[in-house]
Amino acid sequence: MRDTRESRLLLVLLIAIAFALITVDIRGGQESPVDGARQAAAAVFGPVENGVASAVDPIGNAIGAVRDSGERHNRIAALEQENAALKARLGSDDRNRNRLRELDAMLKTAGAGQYGIKGAEVIAIGAAQGFSWTVTIDVGARDGIRRDMTVLNGSGLVGRVTTVGPSTSTVLLANDPDFTVGTRMEKTDELGFATGQGDRPLLVQLLNGKAKVNKGDRLVTFGSQADKPFVPGVPVGEVVRVDPAGGGLTRNVYVRPYVGFTKLDIVGVVVQAPRSDPRDMVLPQKPKPAPTVTVTVTPPPPDGQQAGRQQGEAQQKPDGQAADRQTPDGQAADRQKPDGQAADQPNQQADQQPQDQGDATP
Repeated sequence: MRDTRESRLLLVLLIAIAFALITVDIRGGQESPVDGARQAAAAVFGPVENGVASAVDPIGNAIGAVRDSGERHNRIAALEQENAALKARLGSDDRNRNRLRELDAMLKTAGAGQYGIKGAEVIAIGAAQGFSWTVTIDVGARDGIRRDMTVLNGSGLVGRVTTVGPSTSTVLLANDPDFTVGTRMEKTDELGFATGQGDRPLLVQLLNGKAKVNKGDRLVTFGSQADKPFVPGVPVGEVVRVDPAGGGLTRNVYVRPYVGFTKLDIVGVVVQAPRSDPRDMVLPQKPKPAPTVTVTVTPPPPDGQQAGRQQGEAQQKPDGQAADRQTPDGQAADRQKPDGQAADQPNQQADQQPQDQGDATP
């Protein structure tokens, strides 16, 4: 439409009519004169509005989903972080409980042997010393650690200190092939030297080639001069195999160490040796054997004795007294004659004879 004077007047007129209808509709309320026109318009344009809404709703839903996806993603990310934090907390609690158990066992071992120890944590395994079995601990010269000190944990001998730095130290483990420690057998006091064999049992050469050794015997450290590098009485392990005596000067036995060298965590460096040799006091208590259960089975009596027992029970009187109760002279009252009749039958026959004779008299 062209912008002319007539079109402007027409627009103003339509606007005035619209305002007038709105005013009349508002004042009329429910009885508005334009209510019929409104209903007719609703009947005409209602289906069109529904169709347009149906066509537009998926687009609106998609836009809403895109808008909400960011918030949902943030919520999922927050939940994942909370789950990770809970898992880490649970894992740390389990690890802390395990470390507390290890620390408690180590303190009990140190107390039993009267060792003065410095607690440490294993922070590295297998440092740059080639293929040797070593660990690095988080204590060093600043903590009073010196070379050739004994290292132990709650289970027994771990190794000895070989290198000391300002704040860390290197420990050569007892299962290293270059590791050797003097040992003493429990009770028999047989001496020997234990050598590491990696992941295999320790090889112990006993100085007495005729020593009597059995599977399950236990060993402790013999101790070194001036208690370096080894203090006495630290548990070493348990015999698992004994080579037959070949008449040599020494005898080989194989010992399973008490310490698990692949799962070390809390250890202690012995900084003060005991005043006296603790001997076998640090060894763990042997498990008590399970009690043997003894079952006694009583065999049933032979058939003849059982039959006689049943017959004797059947001959008891109603008053509960046995039929074979003895008389004062020690003889049984019901002792039978050779013909099988009871001993009291002649008396009954004697009582019946007079009556029978009287009846027979004519």
